[in-house]
Amino acid sequence: SSVLDINSREGNKKEFKGPASFGLLTSRLTLEGPLFSEKTSFIVGGRTTYSDWILKKLPEKSGYKDGNAGFYDLNATINHKFDERNNLYLNGYYSHDRFRFNVDERYAYENANASVKWRHIFSDRFTGVLTAGYDHYGYNTRNTDNPVNAYSLAFRIDQMYGKMDFTHYLSDKHTLDFGASSLFYDLEPGKYLPYGGESLVKEDRMEKEKAVESAIYVGDRWDITSQLSLNVGVRYSMFNVLGPRTYNLYADDQLPSLATVTGTVDKTGAFKTYHGPEFRVSARYAFTEDFSVKAGFNTMRQNIHKLSNTTIMSPTDTWKLSDANIKPQTGMQVAAGLYRNFLNNTIEVSLEGYYKTMKDYLDYRNGAELLMNHHIETDVLRTEGRAYGVELMVKKTQGKLNGWVSYTYSRTQLRQNDPMIVTPVNNGDWYAADFDKPHDLKFVGNYKFTHRFSFSLNCDYSTGRPITLPVSKYHYGGGEFVYYSDRNQYRIPDFFRMEASFNIEPSHHLTLLTHSTISFGVYNLTGRKNAYSVYYISENGKLKGYKMAIFGVPIPFVSYNIKF
Repeated sequence: SSVLDINSREGNKKEFKGPASFGLLTSRLTLEGPLFSEKTSFIVGGRTTYSDWILKKLPEKSGYKDGNAGFYDLNATINHKFDERNNLYLNGYYSHDRFRFNVDERYAYENANASVKWRHIFSDRFTGVLTAGYDHYGYNTRNTDNPVNAYSLAFRIDQMYGKMDFTHYLSDKHTLDFGASSLFYDLEPGKYLPYGGESLVKEDRMEKEKAVESAIYVGDRWDITSQLSLNVGVRYSMFNVLGPRTYNLYADDQLPSLATVTGTVDKTGAFKTYHGPEFRVSARYAFTEDFSVKAGFNTMRQNIHKLSNTTIMSPTDTWKLSDANIKPQTGMQVAAGLYRNFLNNTIEVSLEGYYKTMKDYLDYRNGAELLMNHHIETDVLRTEGRAYGVELMVKKTQGKLNGWVSYTYSRTQLRQNDPMIVTPVNNGDWYAADFDKPHDLKFVGNYKFTHRFSFSLNCDYSTGRPITLPVSKYHYGGGEFVYYSDRNQYRIPDFFRMEASFNIEPSHHLTLLTHSTISFGVYNLTGRKNAYSVYYISENGKLKGYKMAIFGVPIPFVSYNIKF
């Protein structure tokens, strides 16, 4: 549940320049410079891969020799300075990923967004930013293994938003931030269609979902003393579910199911509203210039739910808006950290801890069907959750040897405690969430032998994600059934990857028009077969488990990088 604030930088307004990189697996190019005049600049970049040839090198028995994979993305920013008080920014981004394991299965997904932002300085103490934008995400899977059963499955979510953010410098000690925002959701939960002229698949389309989320906020950044600062704020959000929609009514004293339906309702306009405040407070105290303590508390509301099907191999996560039968998620979090610099600020050390609670988090029922489910509330349950952990990072920023190492211990657990649940998952005890990975260790190191030669090493280790496994079979009533373990009782194998590269800079002459570097190294240096998925299939009456690891060999690379 991290929140990332990503801002694209402005292009160079003085000269045309940019870096480029060309390699055996990927290439990238960035260009920037003035546009028409020094008041306008642009920056545009793109990346792509052409790594299909690696899959051709896999052994025939892998089953992926005839597959392919790739991605590309494009981003662009134009900014114009009208005068000292007015700036305009235009941003756009698009990415497309695709892969297939064999000639019969295809997976693809895409992201796109565009925004326009106007920044106006009303006075030396008062500024404002107006932003409007559009976001899109969608995926499409296709299976043509049997032409009679060939199908395509698609999902998409679009968002349009507008927001106003203002900053008022009340005094040297108080900075007031306030604003308002509105976000329109347009979600197509699923579209299952026949593919090809021979397909007999019946067309199925999920009902579209729409909603508007609006909010106002105000906050104060208060520098109480030179050592102590405080940041407090409140945000009030309102979520309106929009029609036209058809939904079921269920008996109040029973869990939603097709057996407890008491009626069906057709609605238009805004037919359900959720609203409430979100509070936050954080403080920082600096004991010295190189030692400080930070702590914070905040509450949160989330109106969109992510539903992940971890039992299949394809990336078919979907999202569900809160509605008449599904409430928004709410939660609270406390966090605190110690931050200390050593050796003239060349070494940074931080230690942080956090504890978070969640309410009305959606988890699936046993035997749930998440894809193309027209009444998803009958296959999910509201649970409570908790997450806690500690993070340690040591970072060296200068010298021939630089880099960082970090270790995180974290847990994310759920529990079904609704009294209407007759048989709660794992008997009502806490169990690991799908993305619970207790241990995570990362290392990034760079060593400069000379100004021209350097070496880099990256290592990444994490605990395998939880999984529910079939542990036995039994016969009942003349049929054979599979008995599963407790929810998320086991884990897939731990993840580990190491990458090394050697970098050469042929020249440092400042008068050259271009400066270049050559990098060569190895991805997955140890050749570890990291599991992408663990799955079970029935073969000749026996249940057999398989671990799918696509790139289980070292992959060498060479790239040529140039700046001009």
